[in-house]
Amino acid sequence: MKLVFTIKKYRTSIILFLVFETIAVWLWQATGKLFFLLNFSYIGIWVALGLLLFTEGWKYAREFTQFGVGSYMLVFLGLICRENLQIEGLWYYLLCGVVGAGTLHYAIAKILGPLLFGRGWCGFACWTTMILDLLPYKQNKVPRKKWGFIRYIMFALSLAIVLLLFWFDMADAYTMFILFVVGNLFYYVVGIALAILLKDNRAFCKYICPITVFLKPMSYYSLLRIKCDEDKCIRCRKCLRTCPMDVEVNNNSRSRKNATECILCQQCTKVCPTKALKC
Repeated sequence: MKLVFTIKKYRTSIILFLVFETIAVWLWQATGKLFFLLNFSYIGIWVALGLLLFTEGWKYAREFTQFGVGSYMLVFLGLICRENLQIEGLWYYLLCGVVGAGTLHYAIAKILGPLLFGRGWCGFACWTTMILDLLPYKQNKVPRKKWGFIRYIMFALSLAIVLLLFWFDMADAYTMFILFVVGNLFYYVVGIALAILLKDNRAFCKYICPITVFLKPMSYYSLLRIKCDEDKCIRCRKCLRTCPMDVEVNNNSRSRKNATECILCQQCTKVCPTKALKC
């Protein structure tokens, strides 16, 4: 009985670890490259450990995972291994006909993965919001702007930049590395400025980030999501006031307001007085 209780308690952590470990072993066997085994095992361990610590009530469990995964991708994969994991890198690898770390990263974390864990990437791994979440504007107090169209402009611009590099015969690994560095600096500057202007750490995610063009539609069908037991809910609205992404979490419908924006940070589950919310 004790084992059954333990498995049930840490079910989400165990499932996500096994998913990443399965991907790690499969890619290792399929390609013969030990890198994939180590890479996805590392990410799986950090994600599972973060969720385990959250289950145990540790206040900074999500941030712990976010820094563990985000800094690894930014510093090791990006700056040391020179893999462009920004969206420009995806376009570059696709146009080159290469299936490597960049294309696999997008397929697993941002295109197919969200069918399982929604926008968990944004809450637990993104190296941009890893920094933005350190700012003091954790709860949005300004009415949401109708600026979501900007993400589609950024999406189109990212593709246009890479196409121009190919047009002028400048698309190579070194140029993509420089673009990765410059692109990240641009995102940090814009993200911090927007957060200060709107008093909202997650303003960049809501209006600017081009990756959400992939994440939003896939997240609608996510298996892992915040669910509300509406019989327990007392409509105190604490969850709505604390949600950094303005999701209508006290509505169990997949069509709830900002439904595809949930980053699984679980702030709402922490403040719910009746424990009506769970993941």
